[in-house]
Amino acid sequence: MIARTLTPLFVLFGLIATGCSPLGLQIRLGPTKDPMVATGVLDVGEGSGKPSDRVALIVVRGLITDTPTTGFLGSSNAPLDDLTHQLRLAERDDKVRAVILRIDSPGGTVAGSETAYREVRDFAERTGKPVVASMGEIATSGGYYLALAADHIVAEPATLTGSIGVVIPSLNFSEGLGRLGIQSHFITSGPNKDLANPLAPVREGHYDILGGIVREYYASFLSLTLRRRPSLSPDAVTSATDGRVMTGDTAAAIGLVDSVGGVREAARQAMELAKIDRATVIRYGSRANAPRTAYTLADPPRPLAFESDQSINLLRFDGLSAGALGLRPGVGYYLWLP
Repeated sequence: MIARTLTPLFVLFGLIATGCSPLGLQIRLGPTKDPMVATGVLDVGEGSGKPSDRVALIVVRGLITDTPTTGFLGSSNAPLDDLTHQLRLAERDDKVRAVILRIDSPGGTVAGSETAYREVRDFAERTGKPVVASMGEIATSGGYYLALAADHIVAEPATLTGSIGVVIPSLNFSEGLGRLGIQSHFITSGPNKDLANPLAPVREGHYDILGGIVREYYASFLSLTLRRRPSLSPDAVTSATDGRVMTGDTAAAIGLVDSVGGVREAARQAMELAKIDRATVIRYGSRANAPRTAYTLADPPRPLAFESDQSINLLRFDGLSAGALGLRPGVGYYLWLP
């Protein structure tokens, strides 16, 4: 954390502006390192008094990757790091009887999405605590892949989900560079060592190799979907898995998700699976940014970016995160690109 407290100046300003009331202002640049605390955001069930049981609400937002995100105000933890850390907190808390994954993500890298899935399944199998996925505005591709780890999936009626498939971004600048009189030469140990080199002329054999990788990734995604969603209508398998997106209502009608509803409905489902009648839904967050409701971000949104020698911004997801989403050419993504 990069922190700067401008105490004397702002206390003086506060005294001038408010008369005798001191005003303190603290500016933090980058993520805080405050330990996460559990905050109750919702009580579910009948009866009076504070419920003794808890349901942990873990938010997975933005691109699912093991890469830390960076932006103007500094860097933040990798989404996978936040997810696994909060799962560990939920595992250690004996009062936590179930977990809700609140997913608001267009997807992520293939490796990141698969790792997140395994972490959630390992948690559920190791602890016996049920996991319910609650989809927010968007839970597509890798976001849906992660939802498959849950024991029950709840989507908002207007959620956009689906987009089951794979994309490997590839750019080629050789023709444009040639027009500028620029030529590139790569000395390689084999014909495929510079696979899909963006500075060399397009070679279809290279894209055949990448296409084979895409088909392998897709076969794995499809197999997992069919295994984890036995209720998926046989008549809808082809259309549901061809990469299209759909609303939560449609996904529920064909069996891609189990039911339609919000956080409250997901909490009730989690309680039913955990065999408890009342519970407090808790959120994990730093003391400086403690959540107030089930819909509050645990931390302020930060720009999403990928670090590389050369950064190319392809796309913005302003509705999903504060900043630009960059993709690394050659990396496989379970990701919806609208």
